[in-house]
Amino acid sequence: MSKAGPGPGQLCCLREDGERCGRAAGNASFSKRIQKSISQKKVKIELDKSARHLYICDYHKNLIQSVRNRRKRKGSDDDGGDSPVQDIDTPEVDLYQLQVNTLRRYKRHFKLPTRPGLNKAQLVEIVGCHFRSIPVNEKDTLTYFIYSVKNDKNKSDLKVDSSVH
Repeated sequence: MSKAGPGPGQLCCLREDGERCGRAAGNASFSKRIQKSISQKKVKIELDKSARHLYICDYHKNLIQSVRNRRKRKGSDDDGGDSPVQDIDTPEVDLYQLQVNTLRRYKRHFKLPTRPGLNKAQLVEIVGCHFRSIPVNEKDTLTYFIYSVKNDKNKSDLKVDSSVH
């Protein structure tokens, strides 16, 4: 039988800035691989050695996911070299907020090559890499948006009116 998750009343097993987290533990667990990846990002959380389990709270789970997905991958795991690094000012889209069906529809729409049976984390990784790789001309996008708002247009209206854009 597999582990059922944290017991009632168990707290997150992590320490942040030297203090033990007081939030309730969820069913996500902390591992050495996660510890290694976040230590490279200079996040100041660590496993509390007195904890008798490895379950973490939803706050730390989301923090770890956002830190791990911040890096832009271009064929290798290192951030240096010729792979472009995302600007700090660029807002990060939290794809974990989307439903699995939405991620699957995105994958199908853009015909992203994947194997069947992916879980949400794998879909977020694949969709996120693709989403971040799409070039956006901000000036054209904003002009198009403002035109649409001012003229009360939606996508179906714009297909009929081919003089725009």
